[in-house]
Amino acid sequence: MNVALSSALSGISAANERLRASAANIANMSASNQARESAEPTNVDKVPAREINPANEIVEQQSAAYAFVANLKVLQTQLNTTGALLDIKA
Repeated sequence: MNVALSSALSGISAANERLRASAANIANMSASNQARESAEPTNVDKVPAREINPANEIVEQQSAAYAFVANLKVLQTQLNTTGALLDIKA
């Protein structure tokens, strides 16, 4: 698989996971014993659990949505470029 396609698909997957984690945080806000879920890499030091702030979660969801759309644009551009190159070669 092409590196650009792989990078775009990986970015889409990461944005999807960020959105899922943020949605789970909002859904679990009423549970007092729930720690804030995060979609951070597992090889970093653990940060103490923070209290869930709805405003921060909405910003996180919007950020994830923008990242998702940006990666879709990268994927679309790569596919269009590949198609144009195939048209030139044919």
